[in-house]
Parts: sequence; structure tokens; C-alpha cells
Amino acid sequence: MSTTPNLPAGYGKKKPFWKRPEGITGAIFAAGGIALIGWIILAIDWVEMFKNTLAIAGIAALVFGILFMAFDPKMRQLLWYGYTGAMRKITSVFVKMDPISILKSYVTDLENNLKEMNSQINKLRGQMHKLDELIKNNKQEIDTNMRIASQAKQKDKPEVFTLKTRRAGRLKDSNVRLSDLYKKMEILYRVLDRMYRNGEILIEDVRDQALVKEQERKAIRASHSAMQSAATVMGEDKDARFMYDQALEAIADDVSAKVGEMERFMEMSSTFMDSVDLQNGHFEEKGLEMLEKWEKEGESILLGTETKNSLLAEANDDDNILNIDAPRAEPMRREERKDGNQYDSFFE
Repeated sequence: MSTTPNLPAGYGKKKPFWKRPEGITGAIFAAGGIALIGWIILAIDWVEMFKNTLAIAGIAALVFGILFMAFDPKMRQLLWYGYTGAMRKITSVFVKMDPISILKSYVTDLENNLKEMNSQINKLRGQMHKLDELIKNNKQEIDTNMRIASQAKQKDKPEVFTLKTRRAGRLKDSNVRLSDLYKKMEILYRVLDRMYRNGEILIEDVRDQALVKEQERKAIRASHSAMQSAATVMGEDKDARFMYDQALEAIADDVSAKVGEMERFMEMSSTFMDSVDLQNGHFEEKGLEMLEKWEKEGESILLGTETKNSLLAEANDDDNILNIDAPRAEPMRREERKDGNQYDSFFE
């Protein structure tokens, strides 16, 4: 294992300090410090102060020190390192900051999400069965009405002919809408099923990383003291401990984004399914609009844009018939995958 992890493309830029939890603490302390300095400046009697030679010497030394820190890059970097480290320690009292602990909490979130997603998939499968049956029944009724209409025409019964043809026409219109709805449900099913499989892979990879990297991180932190980190900063070299934590935080950010996408899609799919009233053949347009918006968004962090586009193409291909009764595919385990753990590259 390298002592200085290389973050993959897209993770080279660390999140700015002020946009991190400790940045809020830092901003509060900085504002308090500025306010305190302002109060001291206003409270001091400068006329009397400059009458005292010792006070003048002290002020001169203070100004010199401030200027030295402002214009010396290494000293400025060391002070910033100490300040950010202190803010991080203070923030960790109130907010979970340890990346390993964060990764472990994401595993729990993912496990809960997958349970809910599995329930959604089963519910959706049930709805699709009912919808398919409704479409088939409508087709049979259309055929029956058209047959009666044909007989009525032959027997010169215009009232019956008109009644049955209108009924058949309404059922045809209904089936067009229901078939479109089934297509949207098919997209939901394909995406939820793939997200579920990708989620299981993600759990395995994150759990494995948390287990292995926890021990490695302890070893690095034990052999790399804060004083060594400060000396490294002064020497302008990469700090192994800092870089290792940065790689772990990049993993946590990636997992967070994937968990967030999973939860947003589940919320959207739940809203969509709850809007469907199969008994009356009715569904709200809002649910469809939400799904169509997701289709057009393009990028998917959890699925990958290529996989997302492929799933949409399969669902819209009339020749690619989805068998919802077929056993669901099992996710590939880490030992079966050519790429191994998706986060190994963060530490190469």
C-alpha cells in the first residue's frame, strides 16, 4: 500500500474548508476573534499607550510578528494547518467526523434502504401483474364489443352498433394510456432492480473498505504524529496521514451521493406507485412527470450513465419483453468481479 493515496478523477479537488462542518465552527471562531480584536482596539486608550515605551515595544513586536506570519508562506501554512486541525477537533465533539465511522453508518443506511427497495420492487411487481391483467381484459372486451357491433350492423340495429363501437373506442383509448403506464412501470422495475443489485455490491465494497482501512488508518496515525504532520507541511511535502484521510473522505462523499440518489429515486417511485389507481384505471400525471424528469436528467452516480441509458432503451424496446416472473439476477460478488472493490483505486 502506498503511503500517499491517489484520488481518482473527479476527487482531486478537496472540498473547501469553509464548506465542511469544521468550516462552520472555524467561521464562528474567526468572527468571534475579529469581534474580540475590534473590542480590544476600541477599549484601549492609545494616547496613554504610546506614552509607555515598553508598550510601544510590545506593539511593534506584535505588528512585526503579524507581518512575518502574513508574508512567510510556510509560517502561514503552519498556522492554517493548526487552525483547521483545532476546528476539526472541536467540531468532532458535536459532529461525527471520523471517515471510518461515517462509512459504517452508510452501510447501515444502505441495508435499510435495500430492505425498503425490495418491498417496493415486490409491490411494483404486483401492480404490474394487475395492470397487465387489466389490459388483457380490456382487449377481450374490445373484441367482444366489436363482434356484437358487427352482428348489430348485419341485423340493422344502429343503436346497439353505436353503443358497442363507442364502448370499444373508449376501451382502446384506455388501453393506450394503460400501456404507456405499463412502460413507465417497466422502467421503474428495471431501474429499481439494478439499483438494488448495485446497492448490494456497494454495501459489500464499503463494508470491506471500512474493515480493512480502519486497521491501516490506525497504523498510519500511530506512526505519524501531529508534529510530523506539521513538519511535513513546513517542508511542503504530502502528509501521508492527511492524504489517507482525504481518500477515505472521498469514499464517504461518493457513498453519500449514491445513497442520496437511491433515496431520491425510491421516494419518487413510491410517489409514482401511490398515484396509481388500477381499480379505476386512473393515475396522476404528477407521478409520470417525476419519472420523465428523472429519465431526462442524464447522469446517474449509482447506476452509471451508460447503464441508465441502456435500461431506458431496453424498457422502450417493444422486442425486449420483461418477464417480471423470472428470478431476479444476483449481484456479482467481489471475487467474481474483474475490477474488484470499486474503491481500491482511491488508495493506489
